[in-house]
This record gives sequence, structure tokens and C-alpha cells, in this order.
Amino acid sequence: MLTLDRLHVYIETSHILKEVTLSVGERECVCVIGRNGAGKTTLLRTIMGYLRPQAGTITLHGRSLVGAAPSDVAQMGLGFSPEDSGVFGSLTVAENIAMATWTRPTARSAHERIALAYTVFPGLRQHARRKGTHLSGGERKMLSIARALALDPECLLLDEPFEGLSPAIIPTIREGLHAITHTGRSILLAASNIHHVPDDADRLYILERGEIIFTGKPAEVYHDKHLLRIIGESPPGPGERL
Repeated sequence: MLTLDRLHVYIETSHILKEVTLSVGERECVCVIGRNGAGKTTLLRTIMGYLRPQAGTITLHGRSLVGAAPSDVAQMGLGFSPEDSGVFGSLTVAENIAMATWTRPTARSAHERIALAYTVFPGLRQHARRKGTHLSGGERKMLSIARALALDPECLLLDEPFEGLSPAIIPTIREGLHAITHTGRSILLAASNIHHVPDDADRLYILERGEIIFTGKPAEVYHDKHLLRIIGESPPGPGERL
């Protein structure tokens, strides 16, 4: 579905992404893990068209995304929830979600898409008339993901969906992401904390200083002390599990 091949990205004179190759298949949940500054946000913003790579390819179903504007990338089937949520504070929850249905017409009706967003995050329904400025951090994050889902995308790009949230809200976000994958959509999730990797993740990439240094199953990382140190985790002691 979504494929990046030997991607190089510069911001001014800084070489941020170097020879990055990764893929997200149909119905897959794929995670990119890396410390702050590793290049995760740059990666997602490049896929969405906010940044243009100096070399390499980005394709969705074989169609190139390089050079496409973010609005065109969204039209092609990618939904994006940025790290800062990107919620419109002057609009209500209902208006934020409905906006996505205006942006990308699909075979599904606006009613179906809005209903799905509320099904994945039912707690938002009780706040439907509340403006974005009056939401908690966790509610804004749920709204951001729900709005991206209402776009009716084939794949969602999620930048740090758990970062900075109260531990009490994290299970709700996890359950929502699990529900999304069961709708047949794919997810590419970027996170700095390996504990935020969903249990049903199909594949994990570790990004370090702009380079992919590991590709495999999340469980493999838990048993590799070198990789744990790279991502800022202390290896578990005897008898301990991450």
C-alpha cells in the first residue's frame, strides 16, 4: 500500500532523513520508534507533502506522492493526526469531525463516516457541542484521530498519539486504534516510547538520527539491550518484563 524507498530529506542544510525505506501493507499497524529528534515527525510530514524529499520515492498503491500538496495526499487516501492534534479551537467537536467529510467525498456517506468516528471514540459524543478550546489534551487527541478517520482514509498517519497524556486516557486511545485496524484500515504510528506500541502492531522500525536501524517484530526489541538503550529504555533486570 504505502511504500517509502531510500528517502532523503533535508531541512535547510540539515540532513534529517537518510536512506529511509519502510512499508505499510493492507490492514497493517506499523510503528516507527525513536527518541525525540530522531526524525519521526519529519518522516510523517514528508509523506503528507508538507516537506519534499531531495531523493527517494513515496508511493501509495504505486502512485507517487512526491510533489503532491497535503490536500492532494489526503484526497488520495491518507489521514493525518499531528503531534499537536491540530484541532480547530473555534469549532465544536461535531464541526471538527464533519469538516473531514467535506474535504474528501467517498462512497460512504457523511453520516456513516461521522457515526464511525463516534463509535471508535464514543466519549466524544457527549462533548459534540463543546469547542476545541474547551477540551482536555486527551480529548483533543481523540478528536484529532476521529477527524482523520472521518476523512475515510485507507491509512492513518499518527504522530505521538499517546505523548503527554494522562495514564488514565491511554487505554481509551489504545482501544480506539484497535477498533480502527478492525475496520480494515492501516496505521503508521510514530512514537518515542516503546510502551506506546499497540499490542497488535505488525511491524516496528527504529529510527535513529534519521536512519532506520532496525526492522522487525516489537518483541524482538524487548530482548535486545543495545536497541533498548538506543531508544532510551533500560534493559529489564532478571525476572522483569517491559
